Amino acid sequence: MTSNTRKNLRTPCVDTTGRPRPVRAIAVMFISAMLAVGCGGNEEEFDLTRNIREAYVDAQTAVNNGNYRKAIGIFEALQARFPFSEFATQIQLELAYAYYKDGRTEQAIDAADTFLRENPTHPRVDYATYIKGLAYFERGQSFLERLFRKDINSRPPRDGELAFSIFSRLVERYPASAYAADAQQRMVYLKNRLAAYENAVARFYLERDAYVAALNRAKTAIEVYHGADSGAESLRIMIEAYDRLGMTELANDARRVLQKNFSDDPVARN
Repeated sequence: MTSNTRKNLRTPCVDTTGRPRPVRAIAVMFISAMLAVGCGGNEEEFDLTRNIREAYVDAQTAVNNGNYRKAIGIFEALQARFPFSEFATQIQLELAYAYYKDGRTEQAIDAADTFLRENPTHPRVDYATYIKGLAYFERGQSFLERLFRKDINSRPPRDGELAFSIFSRLVERYPASAYAADAQQRMVYLKNRLAAYENAVARFYLERDAYVAALNRAKTAIEVYHGADSGAESLRIMIEAYDRLGMTELANDARRVLQKNFSDDPVARN
């Protein structure tokens, strides 16, 4: 990810330049207007409104300062105070983001899922989807980073697959979203990593004479993760597996594809 991309992940809403930023001003005005309806001129209630507004600002300040635990505490308290109001939908988004930044991926996913389930037509559905994808992306990184240092019998990178699927949904359904470009970048990264995993498994089977299984995994790498930078390796595995199975015509077909797309590959020149 570029430095600009990382900067754009810090806050949940978007300004006129397309960069995510806090919604402090908008949310504060909204909260104030909503709460003022029930004040009826009561001075004590007005003070309560002012304190709630200040609490929200404090939470946003905590987020901007990286104190996500404090922000989460305030947002959770506000959510408990107004569980059935329109204000609660904004708090769900704020909490999802704060949970994600605090490394609480399970809670971030739950908060995003709750928002998406309860507000399927909300204008911020793209953002909730994005946060959910980020949470799966981050949750899967420790496993993906360790993946090729462990035996490939390890469990498949399920979180990476889920993140890829969620980002793909975001890009397809909301191509104009401010988060679509970053989602696409992450999809490229995930595509390469997941295709490499499929090839690693395919190579594992090939070395143990499980040629059909090797073919299936190599085909998955090509078909599901089309365009991944390990495409040549997928085709090499297919050529070798077909040759060992005596399927010369299919092996030659795969070799022609390799020659057409990766002309400098040693196997393609044979």
